[in-house]
Amino acid sequence: MKPGHARPLVAVDWGTTSLRAALVQDGQVVAERDSPQGILAVPAGGFPQVLQALCSDWLALPQALCLISGMAGSAQGWALAPYCPCPAGFADIAQHLHWLEPGRMALVPGLSCEHAHAPDVMRGEEVQIMGALALSGRRSARMVLPGTHSKWVQVEEAQVRSFQTFMTGEVFAALRSHTILARTLPEAAASAELDATAFSQAVAQSLQSGNLLHQVFGTRTLALMNRASPQALLSHLSGLLIGEELRAQAFEKGEEVLIIGSPALQQRYQLALAVCQVQSQCWGAQATWHGLQAIAATLP
Repeated sequence: MKPGHARPLVAVDWGTTSLRAALVQDGQVVAERDSPQGILAVPAGGFPQVLQALCSDWLALPQALCLISGMAGSAQGWALAPYCPCPAGFADIAQHLHWLEPGRMALVPGLSCEHAHAPDVMRGEEVQIMGALALSGRRSARMVLPGTHSKWVQVEEAQVRSFQTFMTGEVFAALRSHTILARTLPEAAASAELDATAFSQAVAQSLQSGNLLHQVFGTRTLALMNRASPQALLSHLSGLLIGEELRAQAFEKGEEVLIIGSPALQQRYQLALAVCQVQSQCWGAQATWHGLQAIAATLP
């Protein structure tokens, strides 16, 4: 489907806990819908019915193309869309589409790359990466997609060359809820408020050569000695973990990192990168829709 083609696109982002869809016509998102029916809430064999319930009118449009990204293409989803190996660009991803209905509905594959110790994978983020490239007009960039499993990505000449996954969000959730630290940290409802000073100081601390496991225990002792408020302690813990991510990166002078994520996570990663004296640029949910458009544009 070449750029400017009038064929409607039903763009779907189907994750573990949520389902989002957008109708794209003439290159513009004209409507969006969402549902709490992520793949874990869909009964066996129920994926076609859930999608029809959300956007049957869009799918009935003449010549409509539906591209579905995210965990719907996993072994626990609608069907398994095998990973596309890196390096991979727009056309490579399009060639690896898993067609549910030939020429009409397909699952977008995730990406895989090899490291010396183990392979790495992503599913859903590849579409956001392609969207950020399209939105920024870049062909090369370093990107971070923060979240439960944060992804640091190197893109060269419009191809994802390699990436690394960090279990930052999951480790943060485990530490703040299932360890001794939980007794001195605020309730989950109060977790969103950020103490920028405590956070940035912890990022700077983590960037030094100290051991993260030792530094994390400091969150406990700062509470015992009444040297920080509960909210500052939570921001401190977040800063230590995100700082550990940044410590694994080798930034070049003058480099700018593209951040793709929610506003709350964008704020934290912008602050953390500022500690490293690295500029950043943010992209949000629109990256997914632009990425699916970009992949669709490579189709005949």
